[in-house]
Amino acid sequence: MKKVLIIGGVAGGASAAARLRRLDETAEIIMFERGEHISFANCGLPYYIGGIIPERDHLLVETAEGMSSRFNMDVRVQTEVLSIHTSRKTVSVLDRITGRTYEESYDYIILSPGANPITPPIPGLDEAENVFTLRSIPDTDRIMEFIEIQQPHKAVVVGGGFIGLEMAENLHHRGLDVTIVEMLDQVMAPLDYEMAAFVHNHLREKGVNLILGDGVQAFKELGGKIQLQSGKTVASEMTILSIGVRPEVSLAKEAGLELGPRGGIKVNPYLQTSDPFIYAIGDAVEVQDFISQKPALIPLAGPANKQGRMAADNIAGLGRKYRGTMGTSIAKVFDLQVASVGNNEKMLKQNDMPYEVVHIHSGSHAGYYPGAHDMALKLLFHPTTGQIYGAQGVGQEGVDKRIDVLATAIFSGLTVRDLQELELAYAPPFSSAKDPVNMLGFAAANIMDGITNHVQWYEIEEIKKEGGILLDIRSNMERKLDPIDDSIHIPLDELRTRLSELPLDKGIYVFCYIGVRGYIAERILKQNGFSAYNLDGGIRTLRAVQGGSSMGKADDRGFQIID
Repeated sequence: MKKVLIIGGVAGGASAAARLRRLDETAEIIMFERGEHISFANCGLPYYIGGIIPERDHLLVETAEGMSSRFNMDVRVQTEVLSIHTSRKTVSVLDRITGRTYEESYDYIILSPGANPITPPIPGLDEAENVFTLRSIPDTDRIMEFIEIQQPHKAVVVGGGFIGLEMAENLHHRGLDVTIVEMLDQVMAPLDYEMAAFVHNHLREKGVNLILGDGVQAFKELGGKIQLQSGKTVASEMTILSIGVRPEVSLAKEAGLELGPRGGIKVNPYLQTSDPFIYAIGDAVEVQDFISQKPALIPLAGPANKQGRMAADNIAGLGRKYRGTMGTSIAKVFDLQVASVGNNEKMLKQNDMPYEVVHIHSGSHAGYYPGAHDMALKLLFHPTTGQIYGAQGVGQEGVDKRIDVLATAIFSGLTVRDLQELELAYAPPFSSAKDPVNMLGFAAANIMDGITNHVQWYEIEEIKKEGGILLDIRSNMERKLDPIDDSIHIPLDELRTRLSELPLDKGIYVFCYIGVRGYIAERILKQNGFSAYNLDGGIRTLRAVQGGSSMGKADDRGFQIID
């Protein structure tokens, strides 16, 4: 009979415990959780604070009593494992209610300690009375109590990641005036800048004050004022620190377990630590990035649950390997779905991986069926093999479906050429006959085959300096509503009859609204002897970066008809 200690509950630990019991009815399973709750909906905490989830109990996935009864295991809450003695295979345990300490033996351990919010040593932080982090139910309770008693009107969220944006939305939903302070030049680090720009514009439309490229230097007046590194000050009646998490590795480190180069617990493909009798899972472990195959810290609930199940499988003798984490993620930001999978441009550049990019703008479903919404998608891939490196999406509807399809394609080793042939469900209320995922494949394959050559939004200014010809092929009305400086205007339908107006000895850089008409114009020009390029994603992408493009209803924008 195996004796298995599971240290930490929530996503990974609770999944491991339940799976192990289903596989082995004879195993002795003891779960230690230093908090009150062994399994709660961590990702739902901001929505409870915002009043979207009405009852606190709805956050509790499983209770200690329910877990013990259903799975016949010993669940000890408010019980902290202080140390692991690998030489004699015991742990030292503190009962936090009684203060009693004792030792417990083991055959195997599954470590699931999670991660802790990063709280940097900012001057004035210790004295601030209105600064909170959000990671647990007690954190949530403290925030709710503060809001109910103090009735704040102004809130500052420090950090523009998933939790930060979700908290900004939910505090706004409660009626607070919200400011987001982000040290980087963009929110949502998994996105590249031009995709994050759609989120920036949407946040501002919703009345959120967005401060980018600036960090917190100090808290003043017991947290009532925040001094930024730029010298600006921001008034705050409550502040949420959401600048990331750090893997909880103290127990592992003291036990002599090996840590990885990123600071997480190092595990092999079977999720074993440097001690083969100790497994580690969840936010505390250093996983292998699925794309680069390099060590990475990717704290997400989905991988943690799967790792817990896999660790239990391996203790039961099933020999399953963890193939890495792709970082598939999505967040609701007011009316937007913001999602990504795999590597972004920043990561590919850091790893010196050659790549190509394609942007498309599409409707969430067929444009002639009412209610379609804008959707911006970005695909990154190897320029010769077509291996899919990553994808990003922003839109009001349908982004989740496309990112999940693309995540499945990446995991299965499909290339961009395969995306062209995927047979995906279609009816006018749900998609188009050529799904946006197919369209990504078409556009990417055209690049690989040399049918199209494109330029990116950030190259436009340099093209102007070098004397390139910008050719606007939009309609007269579009041109009038949104003129582009230093460009020649020839509507697409007039292009064939006006080719003589363009120089053959210079590069012609074509643009339209979203890139489709630009591609048609590029093909016309190339087959008439011109050196032509298309602006990838059209001026829709360019305008987003410049702060003038947001998401709306596709039928209002009319781009299915225009492009």
